[in-house]
Amino acid sequence: MHVVTPPPPAKHGFSLVELSIVLVILGLLVGGVLTGQSLIRAAELRSVTTEYGKYSTAIRAFKDKYFALPGDMSNATAFWGTAPDCADTATTAGTGTQTCNGDGNNNIYAGKEGFRFWQHLANAGLIEGSYTGISGPNSGYWDAIIGTNVPASRIGNVGWSSVSIVYGNDWYFPWIDNTVAAGAYAYKINQLQMGKKNSIVWTYGAFLKPEELWNIDTKLDDGKPGVGIVVANNWGSCTDAANATAAATASANYRLTSSSIACAIIFMPAGTGL
Repeated sequence: MHVVTPPPPAKHGFSLVELSIVLVILGLLVGGVLTGQSLIRAAELRSVTTEYGKYSTAIRAFKDKYFALPGDMSNATAFWGTAPDCADTATTAGTGTQTCNGDGNNNIYAGKEGFRFWQHLANAGLIEGSYTGISGPNSGYWDAIIGTNVPASRIGNVGWSSVSIVYGNDWYFPWIDNTVAAGAYAYKINQLQMGKKNSIVWTYGAFLKPEELWNIDTKLDDGKPGVGIVVANNWGSCTDAANATAAATASANYRLTSSSIACAIIFMPAGTGL
């Protein structure tokens, strides 16, 4: 008997239509991921203005109620006692004692009063959270611990600080050109700063692209990095200014063509109530 062997099944690859469908699905998936990331970032950027508004309102309410600046308030213990909310707590050995009361001179001392600032606002019930009011274990009075002695932002690893910038022999800040004449970022003025923790001090590390900060600045202020309510920190990488003197004028502009994370934010008193 002659047995007929059936031919092997034909091998078929994907048709052009099938390949097209696969490519479309992949494109949709990639596009969805990118869109999702963009939406998340947009929400983070919106949180900057939300948080700024919340703290500005809290500062003004505190001043109206206590006739003092938070952190600088000289009679805080009269309202909140000495423990546990307003304890006089020794810090790292050799650095002295931080007291709950400020000195009442209308300047937020960058270390002690800068951390009491957030504790006073929280004690008054004007912001959420609980803050130690004292420096972290490093760098004497200046060690910001995001979420512990300064507020955390919705943006990861970003926090808020309150300081008074002083120009001259008292202080030197690495983002200021120390040769500049008084008036270029470097005058004695209370301000809020928002950024990543920089080394072992407070929060002025870059976390925004120049275009992102320009967008925030334009919505809240004038879109100029060196003047107004919103001022760019890290002027050397965030702006096109040649030096700090130029950075503190209306002629400075954001480096809008840069895609680098290069900027942090300073909020000046006219917008914060400080």
